[in-house]
Amino acid sequence: MLELRPNCECCDKDLPPDSPEAFICSFECTFCRDCMTTRLNGHCPNCGGELVRRPVRPEEALRRHPPPPCAAMHSRRDAGLPAKVKIHARGERGA
Repeated sequence: MLELRPNCECCDKDLPPDSPEAFICSFECTFCRDCMTTRLNGHCPNCGGELVRRPVRPEEALRRHPPPPCAAMHSRRDAGLPAKVKIHARGERGA
């Protein structure tokens, strides 16, 4: 079951469980739409994987299975982040 992490790892924007603005990679790293499109070019800065829209858990299912409490997550934010994402997107590991 998805963790539904509560914030963007780049800008710390709140991303509630029902937010259509949340995007995730296969490891559930979570980013807002703005960071995904303007800073990350659709790729996770942590693993290089594709970022896709996070599914919205139906309200009834959310009541029965609320997301576990988890601390806000933060990526390794730095000035070189977009360059690192481009390297991952090209498949150049270890940079």
